[in-house]
Amino acid sequence: METFEENMKKLGTIVAELEKGDIPLEKAVDLYGEGVKLSAVCKKQLDEAKIKITEDNGNE
Repeated sequence: METFEENMKKLGTIVAELEKGDIPLEKAVDLYGEGVKLSAVCKKQLDEAKIKITEDNGNE
């Protein structure tokens, strides 16, 4: 499983490629789909970190 930082780097690469605008539509759709999945993974990782921080602060 990739780290949050690795996933964000991949997401940044996808965004940069999509912003170029000189790729075939089919590839753009594939990249967009991959970006949506990565975005969801990153959100989940952030939510899990938030829960852990909240739990740790509650135990102190």
